[in-house]
Amino acid sequence: MSIKFSLLALLDAGPMYGAQLRHEFEQRTGGTWPLNVGQVYTTLSRLERDGLVETTGDADDEGRIAYRLTDSGRAEVSRWWDVPVGRDQAQRNELAIKLALAVTLPGVDVQRIVQAQRTATMTHLRDLTRLKRSADDADLAWALVLESLVFADEAEVRWLDHVESKLAQVRPSHARSDAGRMAYSGTKPTSRETSRT
Repeated sequence: MSIKFSLLALLDAGPMYGAQLRHEFEQRTGGTWPLNVGQVYTTLSRLERDGLVETTGDADDEGRIAYRLTDSGRAEVSRWWDVPVGRDQAQRNELAIKLALAVTLPGVDVQRIVQAQRTATMTHLRDLTRLKRSADDADLAWALVLESLVFADEAEVRWLDHVESKLAQVRPSHARSDAGRMAYSGTKPTSRETSRT
């Protein structure tokens, strides 16, 4: 998620101070991605340094400083709206990394990992479904975020089914890959391990 562009987009609607930006962001995204107010002010400092935002003047009576877009900031937001989000900008998929490591390291119960993840994902999906039922139909922004999360969970469950299918196919040849891994690591398989291959 790009905090930078989210803040720029919100400031396109008019000047705001940090806590106000945080509130607007969380309200518009249903609180799905909570922002730390310190994160907001750190990002605003960088945006000001880069000439994309500027302060509107001195602090108000409560010590808050409002920020507004510069022309460069407005152009940056416009470009952001126009450019599709690239797949290379997605965050690292910790689950895919965990399973990739699990299937390549000895002694890891991959099936247990898959089952635990499926249980957690299904629980999350049920929670999202309950939220969806109680959501205000008029709140389009929240509905879009919620549906995105539902679709992501559904896709993860399908992918976990696929992982289990692949594991079932690979299991008979798993001993061969264990022997290959041992050879690669410089250790020799025991006679018991070689008799299985």
